[in-house]
Amino acid sequence: MRLFAAVLPPAEAVEELARAVDRLRGLPGADGLRWTGHDGWHFTLAFMGEVEDRLLPELTERLERAARRTEPFALRIHGAGHFGGRALWAGAAGQIGELRLLAERSDAAARRAGLSMEEHRRYQAHLTLARGRGGRADVTGGRTDVDLSLYAEALDSFEGTPWEVAELVLVRSRLPVSGVPGEQPRYEAVARCPLGRARPGASG
Repeated sequence: MRLFAAVLPPAEAVEELARAVDRLRGLPGADGLRWTGHDGWHFTLAFMGEVEDRLLPELTERLERAARRTEPFALRIHGAGHFGGRALWAGAAGQIGELRLLAERSDAAARRAGLSMEEHRRYQAHLTLARGRGGRADVTGGRTDVDLSLYAEALDSFEGTPWEVAELVLVRSRLPVSGVPGEQPRYEAVARCPLGRARPGASG
């Protein structure tokens, strides 16, 4: 199964961001992007890729330990950016140091559970909003990428309402298989790991 550890924003934060993103869809070239579904918005902590079922119990246990070592912290969706012409994203603000620490602990937990992780890089919090389609045909018959800087600038002033991150979520993603244009990946929470002394039922 294809897994990653993540922080999921609460419904209120998603709704705020959705209203701002809807306005971006009226910008030039918006139809040349693949927009992500609201129900899939998340801040990835550690991407694990394909994980054998037999490794899931130990992985979950180690992620639970990592979560217990991290106290709940404040976060909000803030600003935007892009990775070249590949992806448009919303950023985060608040206790970013705690978020980065949780990401490092999640990565370490996966490695200790026997997963082969990618080379460790400095963590950059981002929530993917749209992806480029690899260029589109122009009037000359060539290919041109949508300029994502236009979208990032339009969303740069976005400031979401803070919330308390109270859990780490292990998520399974199921990639589209039907070939239907616009079909989105499906996400399923495999395990929810409360942070520190997180209150039962707290959102995050």
